[in-house]
Amino acid sequence: MTRHFNGKTIELLAPSGNFEIFSSIVQTRCDAIYLGGKTFNMRMIRKGFNFTNNEIKQAIKQAHAVDKKVYVTVNNLLHDLEIEEALDYLSFLASTEVDGIIVQDLGIVEVCKEHQLSLPIHSSVMMNVHNLDYVNALKEAGVTRVVLSREMDLQTAKYIQSQTGIETEYFVHGDMCTVNGSNCYFSSTIWGNSSNRGRCFKPCRWSYRIKKDGYLYPTEYPLAAKDMYMYEHIPELIEANVTSFKIEGRMRETDFIVDLVNTYADAIDRYIADPIGYDRKEQAEHLFNNRKRDFTTAYAFGNPGLEFINRRYEGTGKFYSTGKMFSTPTEEPELHTHFIKKIADSLPNSSNKQSELPRLAVKVNNMEQAKLCITLGVDRIYLAADVFFPDQPFTIKQIKELVQIKQASEVFFAFPQMVNQSQVEQIDQFLHLYGDLFDGLLVTNLGSIYKYGKNFHVVADYNVNIYNQKASQFYKTLGINELTTSIEAKADQLGQFIARSQLPIEMIAHGPLKVMYLDLDLYDNTKVLDPIEQQDNRYVANHILTLQTDKGENPVYRDQFGKNHLLTMKTFCLLPAFHHLQAPQIKRYRIEGQTYALDHLKKIILTYQQAIVQPEIAGDLFEQLTTDPAGYTLGALAYQYQNGKQTVQPKC
Repeated sequence: MTRHFNGKTIELLAPSGNFEIFSSIVQTRCDAIYLGGKTFNMRMIRKGFNFTNNEIKQAIKQAHAVDKKVYVTVNNLLHDLEIEEALDYLSFLASTEVDGIIVQDLGIVEVCKEHQLSLPIHSSVMMNVHNLDYVNALKEAGVTRVVLSREMDLQTAKYIQSQTGIETEYFVHGDMCTVNGSNCYFSSTIWGNSSNRGRCFKPCRWSYRIKKDGYLYPTEYPLAAKDMYMYEHIPELIEANVTSFKIEGRMRETDFIVDLVNTYADAIDRYIADPIGYDRKEQAEHLFNNRKRDFTTAYAFGNPGLEFINRRYEGTGKFYSTGKMFSTPTEEPELHTHFIKKIADSLPNSSNKQSELPRLAVKVNNMEQAKLCITLGVDRIYLAADVFFPDQPFTIKQIKELVQIKQASEVFFAFPQMVNQSQVEQIDQFLHLYGDLFDGLLVTNLGSIYKYGKNFHVVADYNVNIYNQKASQFYKTLGINELTTSIEAKADQLGQFIARSQLPIEMIAHGPLKVMYLDLDLYDNTKVLDPIEQQDNRYVANHILTLQTDKGENPVYRDQFGKNHLLTMKTFCLLPAFHHLQAPQIKRYRIEGQTYALDHLKKIILTYQQAIVQPEIAGDLFEQLTTDPAGYTLGALAYQYQNGKQTVQPKC
């Protein structure tokens, strides 16, 4: 079946978690159904869900018999050891009559191209498509549909579609996340279970108290989003040229999804049949009364602020299907020396000494930090575009001053973690006028790599999520010169990736890791809530907001755009592993220096400079570092992935 409104195709896209549910969904009034196989998709935790290969073939046959389409999710990140298995799976899908695959990892795009697999490719919401350049890059790569970022408003969605002509897909109902797509690393850092690989344990739905300025605030679930609800805004979705209206819910029960799909289908058909007399409220009360969480239109019409946050019991810390907890607050894993041996064992080339010593890079937040780096002879300085308050963004006068005095240091411009469409022209103008001042760019998204990769020395940052060599190859063709390894790589995955890399590698070596990036401004809680008691922050200054559980507290820094950056409580530190990290592909180590006072940053820089020259004493140097009050962690490197089975390193 096909729906049209003034020549525009409208597709109602329904979820299906397993074949039994599919048998009911295919009888609803949807136009297409998306589902996942037993591997490589973003719903990998719950038993009894997802489709065998034979069930996928049967589902496609049944759907096509009633003129409906089927899309299969291949939408998690893959590491190198999974590429061959993925090729087999993609070849199987290409042998069916599947109407498309939904993809996050650009390595999949590269594999399909290399092996000439005839598969329509849709970008997953986990690609976090958030600007026109991003869409142009995907379109050139052969992607036929983009699922737009959850943070994109409909006005921007309409503009991007009008400029590209590509099909767009927009979430209209279901589970949402407060963190920008593919920019949440918390689950991976704590448990080694990646939210980008379908194994999120949802620390966003823990109960937290907020602290700031010496006061504790009575928040309950300040990161727990409401469910998306666009039922009353079907005319606006059509006006924005959205092709596919996507309902989330592959893990939800059959009756709930069947009712939801048919209710949306009825509303779409009523609007097509009578757009003047259309009643957008009809059956809205029914959906509200049968909701799992409270409702939001999220970012469709602008930033929702704290209205984005759910207060309803079923949508806080528990699965709506079982009533069980997603997870309970868990402390970040501590750094233990036996973790280091596992990293060393994972590096096949660890006995090969570099032909030249690795260099040191530092990401800075202000002029004082930048000048300190120059004084200490740091090889590369990244000037952050996301500047943490109370510092202000670097001015062109300051940048020119740094370039004048930089001596042998390189000065790079570090892009915002997301470059939304409103920032694209600002950065274009800035680099057009002043790009020659910089030695290169630290870039955070595909669109900017696509635009600037041929004209600048480009380093892909960690949140580009290059997880395998096929993805690396894809980005290399766009002009990246170096890449930053994923902060989600486990010990053995890191070694495999480094050993295979055809590009120079930069590794984050020290600093708190940014594990959540949010448009939601948590600082607003302190404006609308009255504090319940006085209480100082344990590890950071009181002017920094922290999220507190019984297992610790994480600092949240606010940048000049109002975006929030949630960091690990403990400091990530590779120093004890330096003696073992002797692979020739590793060209640079980075200190994430934005949050450090000058004296502390100076000590860290000097320590790492000495460790690079004398890696054999790096362990002793680690012992001499001023003890971080919250402790140290290796994050995801505390875990292994062996033969497809995750193993956690035991504590000493």
